[in-house]
Amino acid sequence: MSLSTSDRSLLEPAIRRLNALRPLSTEARTALEYALLEGLQRAGSAEDLISEGDPVDSVRLVLSGWLCRYKTLEDGRRQIVNFIFPGESCDAHAFLLSVMDHSIAAMTQVVYSEIKRARFEALVAGDRSLAEAFWCETLVNNAIQREWAINLGRRVALERVAHLFCEIFERLRPVGMVEGNSCIMPVTQMDLADATGLSVVHLNRTVQELRSSGLIVLRERTLTINDLDALKDAALFSPSYLQLYRRG
Repeated sequence: MSLSTSDRSLLEPAIRRLNALRPLSTEARTALEYALLEGLQRAGSAEDLISEGDPVDSVRLVLSGWLCRYKTLEDGRRQIVNFIFPGESCDAHAFLLSVMDHSIAAMTQVVYSEIKRARFEALVAGDRSLAEAFWCETLVNNAIQREWAINLGRRVALERVAHLFCEIFERLRPVGMVEGNSCIMPVTQMDLADATGLSVVHLNRTVQELRSSGLIVLRERTLTINDLDALKDAALFSPSYLQLYRRG
């Protein structure tokens, strides 16, 4: 069975993301492409793919759309602890644990692939480059979580929001979702507030400050960064933790 052009276009973010972390063999790419096609699923905006406490028996890779990892307190307050973008997995090795410790929700309409544990284990056992790519992704996810902890614990509001915008831009770049100095931003201010630990009012005030300083334009679900280096300076941002340029 050969892949159509539309199939390859749909699968490209996952292939590009993993290949950026560890060069994939031709055999690994082919095996992964067919596994992804077999497990295609769709979810609507605000739909939970998996909830805290659910058992885990598969690996989910996002092909289009945005998701978020979140925790909810007993009084209903929500904290987004990370975003998940096209090409990224919802924890490649989560099935090694008994249940999920957080929930994952679609923030937009999402297309993803669900690969059952036995199929996934056969894939990574059959090719070292694929196994290493998924382990690299797990390590990078851990690094991102550490950076988010620093964002919430030590950066002031403007640094937090600027840092989040820089990270989004840099994570979308290797999967071909950046055009010039712009990328999509299909989330609400409530989502951004929940990701940065700010109230919506404080988040809005901070975004307006970044706009008035000429660093960004946020309009019609698109983020434009007028001066990426200046925004990185304002955020105290270094992309090294994303490991996107490891191969030089």
